[in-house]
Amino acid sequence: MRNFYSTEEGITLTFSDIEEDSNGFEYIRFNFERENNSGFDFAEGVLPALRFDKLYGFSEDEIFDLKDYLRDNSFLIWEIAREKTEKHKGGEKTCLKPLKTF
Repeated sequence: MRNFYSTEEGITLTFSDIEEDSNGFEYIRFNFERENNSGFDFAEGVLPALRFDKLYGFSEDEIFDLKDYLRDNSFLIWEIAREKTEKHKGGEKTCLKPLKTF
C-alpha cells in the first residue's frame, strides 16, 4: 500500500493509489492492521464498495466501526489518492475524524 492514512487506537489504515478495473471503474484498495500477540489482525477491502475481502481478528462490531470510519473519511482518502504532488510524496499527514473507541 502506498498511502499511509492514520493510526488510531493501534489500528493503522493504509490504501493504494486509484486503480481501474477491467470495466474502467475506479477503486482503491485499503488495509486496516493492528498488532496482536501472534502477529497482526487485518481487514482488507475495496472502496467505494466498502467491501471487505479478507478479515482476521476483528469482531463484527469492530468491522462495523471500521466501515463507519471509511464512510466518514472516504472523501479525504480519494483526495489523497488522487494527489500527485511532491507534498504528498513527503508523507505530510491530514487531519482525520478519529476512530470510535472499541
